[in-house]
Amino acid sequence: MKSQYDLVVIGGGIAGMTAAIYGARSNLSTLVIEQEVCGGLANWTHTVENFPSHQSIGGMDLMDSVKDQMLALGANLIEVVEIEGLELEGELKKISTDEGDFFARAVVLAMGRKPIMLPVDTDWDEHIHYCSLCDGNFYKDKDVVVVGGGNSAFDESLYLEGLGVKSITIVEAMENCPAAETTQQKALDTGKFTIMTGTKLTAIEPQGSSALVDLENVESGEKEQIKTDGMFVFIGQKPATDSLSEQIKTDKYGYIMVTEDMNTPIPGVFAAGDIISKRYRQLTTAMSDGTIAALEAHRYLCS
Repeated sequence: MKSQYDLVVIGGGIAGMTAAIYGARSNLSTLVIEQEVCGGLANWTHTVENFPSHQSIGGMDLMDSVKDQMLALGANLIEVVEIEGLELEGELKKISTDEGDFFARAVVLAMGRKPIMLPVDTDWDEHIHYCSLCDGNFYKDKDVVVVGGGNSAFDESLYLEGLGVKSITIVEAMENCPAAETTQQKALDTGKFTIMTGTKLTAIEPQGSSALVDLENVESGEKEQIKTDGMFVFIGQKPATDSLSEQIKTDKYGYIMVTEDMNTPIPGVFAAGDIISKRYRQLTTAMSDGTIAALEAHRYLCS
């Protein structure tokens, strides 16, 4: 694999792969660098039902299809690589990795977001999970606690229910779960769900393969303890911008600030997808961002 490219895309989620597709179609030598495997958070989604052209499709299946198209168009890919440093100023950008250094005339930052970890100290980490598709099979006929009451939490919980999980207790700190009412009702109709709103998890007491979970009512302070065999956490994500240090301006939440054309303040550096500051974060909006970023990169390189 060569070390210098017209365009390097950092991140292999839907935004990054879309940018690579447009880069390759524009005859730019293109490389995608992904720290894990391509697909991003969509790989953790059992079923996608809001993607045009598919009534219902597995998240990993969808991402594999996008990856195949990207590679067929001639984009290069390196996965499971650690990014050790970025030098984004100047005409030639440098991306240092544990697989060597790569150089690019333009860069698209598309590292996406990572799950927020459960903010509770415990020695029970091996039973705390962030992906039901990855780890749900271990909990057939067992009781689980799901922390979080948004759409992701309910979608992932319904997948667990389909695997044969015995019971699911959803713990949400807000007064009401923000998930869609139809999804909540679908969960309740299974007869396996208990929904505890206005409740926060304060401690986990391991009891071998199971644990006692300490819960506290946010308003009254009333305490309760329940037993569980496993825990799944879906309390949001944070942008993967740690590697950028102070090279790129971010908002107070750590998201990259860009123009409507995905430009950052550094010439030749663009950003797309969940990593940027914006209102809506969907597969379709990330694709739009990736498209614009690649087209702007082509315009920059050809001007």
